Formats: sequence, C-alpha cells, structure tokens
Amino acid sequence: MATRVRHWISPLTPAFPEPVTDPRERRALVVEVVLVFSITLGLSGVRSALSLLDSLLRPEPLAQQQVALNVSRATLGLIDLLKQLLGVVQLVGWGALGLYLLWRAGVRLSRIGLDRSRPGRDTVWAVALAAVIGLPGLAFYFVAWKLGFNLAVQPSTLDEAWWRPVVLTLSAFGNSFAEEVLVVGYLLTRLRQLGLSENGSLLISALVRGSYHLYQGLGGFVGNVVMGLVFGRLWQRTNRLWPLVGAHLLLDVVAFVGYAALRDHVDWLP
Repeated sequence: MATRVRHWISPLTPAFPEPVTDPRERRALVVEVVLVFSITLGLSGVRSALSLLDSLLRPEPLAQQQVALNVSRATLGLIDLLKQLLGVVQLVGWGALGLYLLWRAGVRLSRIGLDRSRPGRDTVWAVALAAVIGLPGLAFYFVAWKLGFNLAVQPSTLDEAWWRPVVLTLSAFGNSFAEEVLVVGYLLTRLRQLGLSENGSLLISALVRGSYHLYQGLGGFVGNVVMGLVFGRLWQRTNRLWPLVGAHLLLDVVAFVGYAALRDHVDWLP
C-alpha cells in the first residue's frame, strides 16, 4: 500500500513536450503565459485577493458575511438569461484560448488528454475523483466556515425560473472547462517547456487555482490548493484531462443545482 501511495505522489518524468532551450522562444513563452493569465484566471486571482482583503477589513467576522457565486445579472428574465449565457461563453473562450495556443505550438490535444479514445475509463475516473474530492471538501468548507475562516458561500441566488437549472449546469461546465484547461493542461505544459520541475510546476498550478477562490476566505483558498495538487498530479501521471473536467463538472453541478433546489427547504445552508 505504501509503495502505491509513493508511486502516485512521486512525479512521472514527462515524455512531452521537450523543454525549450532557445532564449527567444523561452521569453516568448513567458510573455504568452503572463498575457493569458492576465486576462483570465490570473486577473480573477488578483480580484479575489482584493475581495478577501475587503472582507477582512469589515467589522463583521468572515462567517457572518456572504458571497454568492451565480447571481442575477438583470431585472428582466430574458436579459438575465442572455447575460448568464454570455458568461458561460466567456469561460469556454478562456479555455479555448489555451487550447488554441497549445495547438498552434504543435501540441496535439490528445497529448493533454482531450481526445475521445477512453470515454468509459475517463467517466469512471471522473465520478471517483468527484466523490474523493467532493465529500471531504464539503466537510472542510463547513468546518472552515464554522471556525470563522470562510465566508458563507451561496452557490446560487438566481430566482426560480425554467432556465435556472440549465444555466447553472452550463455555468458548471464553463467553470470546469476553463479552469482545468488553463491551470492544468495549458499551464503545466508550458511550465514543462520552460524546464520547471514537475513538483514546482504542480505547486504553481495549485496556488493559481487557490488564488481565484480567495474571495471565499482562507478555507476556500486552502481547499482549492489541495484540489489543485490532486488534480495536477493525476494529470502529470496520466496526461488525461477529461477526468478532471468531468469531476469538476459533477462537483459544480451538485453544488449549484443542489443548492438552488434545497436553499428554501433546509435551514442549515447559508
């Protein structure tokens, strides 16, 4: 058992891509990564850090403050629906940008695990990973909230409408696709090309993931860093990205749709 644990904790020497040695190409890669994250999740991380600072400076303890993830964006239902869908398009576009840049650089999408060669195995891995991450993660959130390290997170405050479960599911997909493509498939590939160690790359990826969850509090940051370490290491050892996207999708669908369905019927949810 201990041997198996060490096998999964230890990084796997990557077979691809080859490290870039030309100084000009390395500088170009660094600039590309900075630009990508300055308009996507990196910018979200800075905003999230400022949101946490603002929450800490308020007189109310963190546990008495609330933050909502999916909120109404307009008073008219149709306009709200369209703006929600545009938010999903933006997230998918972020992920597509990372994939496009890898493809233009000669990295086939199958090499990062976005091919359709193993749908059954990928699905099983996604379900198992969602269960392994989801249940402890939910317990950790409630403990962090009760101890005052986290804000009360409301996954959805959308008004009841026929399109609410559809939009929440699409939002879950947009989040999972953008995050797993950018902070795992794209970032870890680029860091490999820059010659960073697998452990160092994994830590950077996990910290980036945690940074754009800082608005939830310190518990949200730590929980997502742990999730990033697990997801990133799994990808480093398997080069399969679909299980991560699928697991993240399941976690968010349960959180978004489940919360929206239960919030008016139970009193223990924030």
